[in-house]
Amino acid sequence: MSNKMNDQMMPVSIEQSKLLGNPLRIKIIGALYGTAKTSKQVATQIGESPGNVHYHVQKLYQGGLIDLVEEKRVGGVIEKYYLSKAKWFKSDQDVKVFPELDDSFESASATNISMSLQLKESEQEELLNEFRTLLEKWVERTSTPEHAMEEEFVIGLKLVSRKEKQKD
Repeated sequence: MSNKMNDQMMPVSIEQSKLLGNPLRIKIIGALYGTAKTSKQVATQIGESPGNVHYHVQKLYQGGLIDLVEEKRVGGVIEKYYLSKAKWFKSDQDVKVFPELDDSFESASATNISMSLQLKESEQEELLNEFRTLLEKWVERTSTPEHAMEEEFVIGLKLVSRKEKQKD
């Protein structure tokens, strides 16, 4: 039950963006990307309780971010297999998936890294792909039972042209 998806960003609504603001749901989407799994399988993989994961899987399914791709009868139980529609999501600039990234949020711990680069168009895409790969590695690395009680952090990346947008 694997899925051959591309890595294109899925546009999301305001309601879907709010669903993605929960770190556990991000872990669930990561676990459901590429291979369909049951809520129980996801719970085991990420070290969360099956009931808690089931609740969040239902929210993601109702919100249109994951698909129900198969149902199997095993004994007297019907196992439901879910698959993420995408690995990356994109929302309107006005929608804040993570309010913690807003400059006005007073975090106990924050690090800001800024720099200027001169990039060809192809290099912009290459750089963004490298960041995506790095972030995916860290989501996978930290979506384990031994990280379940660790402090949560939010990271955002914004690549901005210094060239101002032309007004119509």
